[in-house]
Amino acid sequence: MNEQFEQLFNSAEAQQLLEQMYGSEERERQIDRYRKCMDGYRAQYGKTESLKYFSAPGRTEIGGNHTDHNNGKVLAASIQLDTIAAASAVDTGVISVISEGYPGISVIHLDDLEPQAGEGGTAALIRGIAHGFQQHGYRIGGFNANVSSNVLPASGLSSSASFEVLICQILNTFYNNGEMDAVMMSRIGKHAENLYWNKPSGMLDQMACSHGGMITIDFKNPAEPRIERIPGTFEAAGYSLVIVSTGGNHADLTEDYASIPREMRAVAQAFGVEVCRDLTAEMIYDRLAELRATAGDRAVLRVLHYLDENDRVGRQVEAIKAGEWQDMLKHITASGNSSWKWLQNIYQESVSREQGIALTLAITERFINQLGDGACRVHGGGFAGVILAVLPHAAVAEYRELIGRTTGTELFKIRVREIGAVCLNTQL
Repeated sequence: MNEQFEQLFNSAEAQQLLEQMYGSEERERQIDRYRKCMDGYRAQYGKTESLKYFSAPGRTEIGGNHTDHNNGKVLAASIQLDTIAAASAVDTGVISVISEGYPGISVIHLDDLEPQAGEGGTAALIRGIAHGFQQHGYRIGGFNANVSSNVLPASGLSSSASFEVLICQILNTFYNNGEMDAVMMSRIGKHAENLYWNKPSGMLDQMACSHGGMITIDFKNPAEPRIERIPGTFEAAGYSLVIVSTGGNHADLTEDYASIPREMRAVAQAFGVEVCRDLTAEMIYDRLAELRATAGDRAVLRVLHYLDENDRVGRQVEAIKAGEWQDMLKHITASGNSSWKWLQNIYQESVSREQGIALTLAITERFINQLGDGACRVHGGGFAGVILAVLPHAAVAEYRELIGRTTGTELFKIRVREIGAVCLNTQL
């Protein structure tokens, strides 16, 4: 038994913090998680006296499907599923990370932070984050870490962004006195994904993971996004947020994702601007024949989705603030319909026989229509993966049985977590 660990995590302050992060019913299970993480660190690196413990949540997207990369608005929230680490600073000039469930060790020498040919996975992200810290004038240094995550991979819950923000928080705590804010962490996470992982992501995922709570973000000025924390919760209003795995194919979806901002920007550039935030539907209508010929019909449809989805985020926020949850559900349904019909990120064109998201949405819509309450939509980037369902608490068990019986896939209840990326030690 590690007395230092037990003393820290069994303090009254730690109990309260863990309840805020995970809920009272999960507190003891989460302590076991951190204990196991500490044990894994000790098995690999030895001494644990100087360990600090870190957490970065996953996130759920509630509104604003594929709007962030064109300077749009989003509604998102951090959730109780998270990536955790036991970590200690070292003066070796090397970052060494082991990840539970994955073979090998990621070892990054801080004297060479340029992208490495053939490097992928966690090593590439760590290198890119360290490079981003340097680029923005922040200090870096070595550390050893054992990392564990229960953020479901390929789920739209942003397991990669959760990991990126975790690494940011470790470097922030050890070498920058905790001075880095959520926006800078998000910018550096995006830097790592875009340049070291070749993923054309925006900043939505990292912002939701780093900030905490349910927030709306306006990326009109991406260098200084406007963030507003939104009061009220689905749980208190009588609803559960449910993520449903659809058993989608696991092919590389990078090109499918990249086609959306590329096509949107092709339309924007026809008007001499870079992003769709500067367009209106009337501008599109006035030059529709030309845009159809040059950018294509799908590009135009995707821009129309963007314009309406951007406005819809504002209406969602207003509905939550007013406690009008039935209106909120209507907006979620409208968002899902727009993603399916106009954005067209429900299945891959190249894999038309496999439409797990579409089929799961169809089953869910029939269930909700019979119930007379609830909403559903694609979750995250789309094309394969998961959907989001919002259901009355009492309907979740029946829905779980239906999904298991029909598709054989799993569902997971999530809830909004008010605390973003954090070093637990600094809060106690």
